[in-house]
Amino acid sequence: MLDNKVVYKEEQAILVGLIYGTQSEAQVKEYLEELAFLALTAGATTVKRYIQKLPHPDSRTFIGKGKLEEIKKYLEGKDIGLVIFDDELTGSQIQNIEKILDTKVIDRSDLILDIFARRAQTAQAKTQVELAQYQYLLPRLKGMWSHLERLGGGIGTRGPGETEIETDRRIVKEKISLLRKRLGIIDKQAAVQRQERGEFIRVALVGYTNVGKSTIMNLLSKSEVFAENKLFATLDTTTRKIVYETTPFLLSDTVGFIRKLPHHLVESFKSTLDEVREADILLHVVDISHQQFEEQLGVVNSTLQEIKAFDKPTITIFNKMDMYEKNTFDEWLEPEVKKEILDDLKEKWQRETLGNAVFISAVERTNIDELRHAILSKVRELYKIRYPYKTEFLY
Repeated sequence: MLDNKVVYKEEQAILVGLIYGTQSEAQVKEYLEELAFLALTAGATTVKRYIQKLPHPDSRTFIGKGKLEEIKKYLEGKDIGLVIFDDELTGSQIQNIEKILDTKVIDRSDLILDIFARRAQTAQAKTQVELAQYQYLLPRLKGMWSHLERLGGGIGTRGPGETEIETDRRIVKEKISLLRKRLGIIDKQAAVQRQERGEFIRVALVGYTNVGKSTIMNLLSKSEVFAENKLFATLDTTTRKIVYETTPFLLSDTVGFIRKLPHHLVESFKSTLDEVREADILLHVVDISHQQFEEQLGVVNSTLQEIKAFDKPTITIFNKMDMYEKNTFDEWLEPEVKKEILDDLKEKWQRETLGNAVFISAVERTNIDELRHAILSKVRELYKIRYPYKTEFLY
């Protein structure tokens, strides 16, 4: 992978968001909240946030010069080495902003790529991330020269001429071509492995990042899959064979989705997403305690549509009900009133999901039996359709 960490441990960072188009101030504040969590996952602490409203982004500096001067003034005399923008920047924008601020500048995509690079464990994941990194770099080469110097390494030590840029462009294109070929071989191997799983029904856990998929995987499979309260804790797909009441099926835990997921990552992680595409049943996990859970649910559904995996039998798992109740209800509230509010909530989402919703707390192990029963019912239903004359899967 590219040996250029964009975030160093215990680095202090400033976050920048822009309100434009149809976005509201509340939305952008929520986006920066998520960006702060991403920064923390990469090892940086957020010390200040800036939000500006413009009709559209500035083509040279993304935000207005006045706001940049305000940030520059705040940076003076402080040990802050990183400014993170919540939207994707062009190479020239990064270069222009860094000239003004005299500080390292990255965007959300670069930050996500950095986290993915740290999390990648297998050859497949490492190749996927490296391909995405080079695809991100290619259109930004001209503006990225001075930026790469700030990262403590990179292509050169002085501003390049056109010849050097064209040489680098050719090198990067060749590297992308090589990585695509390498990934193509890995993808074929992964496809063969999936085919060798035979006639088993395949079930895949999907959802926004950090909603509790790996914890649910551990509960359902009684195995130890890495689970952590950080974004993108799971990067490599984990698959387990599970048997409920003599009925076997395969359960896979997959990478979490996120809003503004870099397009290159979606393209590079084709094989990982094939696990979702080729699944027979999806378990869509939602963190119902999150204030923006409906928007997160929408982001996942949009991504599923993008990768052509939306129209599959799906059970929507509303996780973290314990936290939802804790965050929603005051202690003095009557139990009857609480029950009524919860019943209304559950009724609404049962309607929305056509009766395919389950409400659980994976941490407190609440309603796990109901979830198992819902999965078993869907799995058996598919076995009956697919193999009407085979009974060994059903009893």
